[in-house]
Amino acid sequence: MKPKRIILIRHGESEGNVNKRIYNQKPDFALLLTAKGKQQAAAAGALIKEMVQDEKLKFYVSPLFRTRQTFKEIRSHFPEAQYDWQEEPRLREQEWGHLRSMEECIEIETLRDNYGTFYFRIPDGESAADVYDRVSDFFNTLYRDFAKKDFPENAVMVTHGMSIRLFLMRWFHFTVEEFELIANPANCAVLVMELRDSGKYILSTPLNKHRVAHGWRLEEE
Repeated sequence: MKPKRIILIRHGESEGNVNKRIYNQKPDFALLLTAKGKQQAAAAGALIKEMVQDEKLKFYVSPLFRTRQTFKEIRSHFPEAQYDWQEEPRLREQEWGHLRSMEECIEIETLRDNYGTFYFRIPDGESAADVYDRVSDFFNTLYRDFAKKDFPENAVMVTHGMSIRLFLMRWFHFTVEEFELIANPANCAVLVMELRDSGKYILSTPLNKHRVAHGWRLEEE
């Protein structure tokens, strides 16, 4: 049985979102939520609770500190009997390599934007294509889980902006050019894929876009 919803959530506002200089002092995986980020995560939890009511959920959580903190705030809205969860390293953010100065981060972002986000490999890190590959491998786990007779009505990914974009690219078969038009969702944005009678999913949440795009396949083929 497929879940009636697949829900994608970006982590709340983090230290790195408000201060790029911290990347020179702290590994990316160790960045924490700001006070605002915790509030955003709590609000996302309330929104999801309102959406699913008493339906059960399975959470897949990136192991980075900011996503784990986000999940902690979200799950506070649910009794333990209502959800299950597992840590999922394949949903982690795109690897940015080692500690970098703000100037280096800005330079890499500029080079990536000029070269092409999907193909550009960050020095000592990953390209978006690398993240696409591991997200694709994670789909094998999802499909096996979905086949279990007791899988809950909702599958929830607590993850990162780039990972969400590539999850959608893989699921809805976006071309590379279509992927390049998608911007990261806002911190703690909740994107919902709903199961239709056809057995296919449709993305019911509008995407942030870099530019106007036409002909997007927001319904599963």
